[in-house]
Amino acid sequence: MSPLRIVFMGTPEFAVSSLDAIFHSEHEVVGVVTVPDKPAGRGQKLQQSAVKQYAVEKNIPVLQPEKLRSEDFLLDLHALNADLFVVVAFRMLPEVVWQMPPKGTFNLHGSLLPRYRGAAPINWAVINGDSKTGVTTFFLKHEIDTGNIIYQEEVAITAEDNAGSIHDKLMVVGAKLVVKTLDAISQGAAPIVSQEELIAKGYEPLHAPKIFKEDCKVDWSTDVTSIHNLVRGLSPYPAAWSELVKSDELLSMKIFKTEKEVTEHDYTVGTLLTDARSFLKVACVDGFLSILELQLAGKKRMPIRDFLLGFKNIADYLVK
Repeated sequence: MSPLRIVFMGTPEFAVSSLDAIFHSEHEVVGVVTVPDKPAGRGQKLQQSAVKQYAVEKNIPVLQPEKLRSEDFLLDLHALNADLFVVVAFRMLPEVVWQMPPKGTFNLHGSLLPRYRGAAPINWAVINGDSKTGVTTFFLKHEIDTGNIIYQEEVAITAEDNAGSIHDKLMVVGAKLVVKTLDAISQGAAPIVSQEELIAKGYEPLHAPKIFKEDCKVDWSTDVTSIHNLVRGLSPYPAAWSELVKSDELLSMKIFKTEKEVTEHDYTVGTLLTDARSFLKVACVDGFLSILELQLAGKKRMPIRDFLLGFKNIADYLVK
């Protein structure tokens, strides 16, 4: 195997695991491309991306272009003389970038393509109640998340999982798959499967669009399983939310953890049931949803027992 010269492109913690795996492999990371430092927090201090922090610690050259088509950036990128670009949780690349290296550019995606093409594959897999997901390495082409597949690895979604736990599982599995992909490309043995071929065999292409605030609002008129999966699929971020209503009072709350109970009942949808000490249930069309962890606007996230200690009149409210 001939070690490859790699330029790695990524931003968040999810990408760091793959970068670290490459750094400790036979291959050489000759540069990292990540987002420019951004002001954050009350002091608006410049904050480096997780990928930049890792690269600086390991003395890897870092490029932080404002524009991926800028002449200066393209010259600097070309000067790194990479064999291959690896992309994990980064921006959409222009063709002039992804076609630059002689061995191409591949991306690690958090789903089993062609399922869940788009910005939020982990969230949508859990929201839709899937029993499995996975990671895919694939070569980039013009249309987003449609390129030829190299490798895939399945990961089970258990009843206890949420988007956060699946994120962490895929981060680890994905890092190993990235190195496996690099090794195969280096040896000229990378399998190539077109997504069109998979679709023709019955694999359903699904989309995983970016999630906005309104997508996170709970619709209590839907079934309890769908609401429970919405909470799981949005936890811990950006989090499902709802409102507590009493006469002219309106309180916003985020919901992080729930349990479902499918059963018949005569309560109005949105009715809250509680013993004011240990449980809080919401009546849904086909059962009850027990809220286990929540956060009122401006307050800390807390387990339901702690919440009820300070909110004795919760049974006077409805959810909306």
